[in-house]
Amino acid sequence: MTQYVTLEDAKRQPFWRRPVALLFLMALAMPIAFNTWSALLNNFVIEVADFDGSDIGLLHTVREIPGFLAVGVIAIIIFVREQVLGLVSLALLGAATAVTAWFPSMGGILTITMLSSIGFHYYETVNQSLQLQWLKIEDAPRMLGWLLAAGSFATLVAYLAIMALWETLGLSYDTVYLAGGGVTLVIAVFAMLAYPQFEAPTPQIKKMVLRRRYWLYYAMQFMAGARRQIFVVFAGFMMVERFGYEVHQITALYLVNLIANMILAPLMGRAVGHFGERRTLGFEYIGLVCVFLAYGGVYYLGWGVVVAAGLYVLDHLFFGLALALKTYFQKIADPADIAPTAAVAFTINHIAAVFLPVLLGLLWLVSPAAVFFLAAGMAAISFGLAMLIPRHPMPGNETIFASAVPQAAE
Repeated sequence: MTQYVTLEDAKRQPFWRRPVALLFLMALAMPIAFNTWSALLNNFVIEVADFDGSDIGLLHTVREIPGFLAVGVIAIIIFVREQVLGLVSLALLGAATAVTAWFPSMGGILTITMLSSIGFHYYETVNQSLQLQWLKIEDAPRMLGWLLAAGSFATLVAYLAIMALWETLGLSYDTVYLAGGGVTLVIAVFAMLAYPQFEAPTPQIKKMVLRRRYWLYYAMQFMAGARRQIFVVFAGFMMVERFGYEVHQITALYLVNLIANMILAPLMGRAVGHFGERRTLGFEYIGLVCVFLAYGGVYYLGWGVVVAAGLYVLDHLFFGLALALKTYFQKIADPADIAPTAAVAFTINHIAAVFLPVLLGLLWLVSPAAVFFLAAGMAAISFGLAMLIPRHPMPGNETIFASAVPQAAE
């Protein structure tokens, strides 16, 4: 029988059965499947399916379609609780990842990628909503940093296993995908059975919510999604195509990212709490402008693999500061808007993702450097938007142009 527990009553549960513990368990589970898939992807599609730049662009366009349709979460949560939907989506991600190597053709890869992407994007939409509902505003930056570090730790374990055993045991893509996806699936099923259903104090609006006072948040989400695509699709692809990185070498590069994230992510959360969203996001975007311009230099100036690898690590670290965008919204939002706005924001974040990878894949065939210069321009626009965040965001003070007096929702 399903047990329903309020957040206040959940404090009397054993620590491992509290909402924060569930958030940490999910933070551990998701990256195991997703990052196992990511670590092998570029080598898998090049070696097994003979992908080129346009093919990888098409793959990522297909992968991002469910993100564009994340607004559908609003309709689903009318009938299914957010916590249940999140765990079912996590299970789908794990199951689809586990069987990825069973479908080595273009059509098979696109199909299984679509299924895993539905699980990933619907999970991420619900997870963001639950984080902002279950964490107190004053604790959110610090806890989000620790959740990011927990995800990095889980991925670290997976990557260490891949790096240490890939050549030693002669592992196949099938074995690694089955292991990574299977672990996530088992954790998701355990969480469904072991945890009560937690009830936040504010019921969520279960319809589309678009408010004028959230316009800056929407704009920053759009730019973040467009900019992220270039990193996700082409940064790793560059390391394989231009520098000939093999699976264990790509995994080693990811490993450096993870160790840095485990150490720095909690500090990033504290930095957001101390310096505020405006300063930390501004620092992130200036850093990304420099990194993307330097990526272009790798092609035009012939900089070597060590420089490219260093830029990849810096790129990944700067993206960790994006947790400030979550806390900015938490501060300005009506508590009842969190779930529907998380879905809307995910859709906005993925508008560019539907067409940008395939178009940039074609541009990549002509000039890889131009792709990264375009990303630098996007990061510069994001910096300009971040400067519109007030020092103390709150309802009624969403941008530097708004009055600090709380206003009715619009």
